[in-house]
Amino acid sequence: MATDDTTVWFNPSCSKCRGARDLLAERGVEASFVRYLEDTPSREEIERVLGLLGFDDPRQMMRTGETVYGELGLGDESVGRDQLLDAMVAHPILIERPIVIRGDQAVIGRPPERLLDLL
Repeated sequence: MATDDTTVWFNPSCSKCRGARDLLAERGVEASFVRYLEDTPSREEIERVLGLLGFDDPRQMMRTGETVYGELGLGDESVGRDQLLDAMVAHPILIERPIVIRGDQAVIGRPPERLLDLL
């Protein structure tokens, strides 16, 4: 399978990300691993992946337990979509991980076995 077919938003210090990487390797799936904390996706890319995930609310792909989430008051219902997307660009630690993207579909690999839905 071509590397371009599967992309993983990846944090090497995350056990779920490593589990997803290992699961893909076990299945012989080559993937591009984007270290999204260093190579932050653009707002447009975040919106695209949000759509691929089938989510309307950006919070569905956010790490709401992160300290910065609370510090920025992102849990407040008055915080709109634009603010949430901007926060993910400014603080990529807020993006849930791993996100596995394949073609026109994506899945959050929590647990890593969820990515099997794409294979």
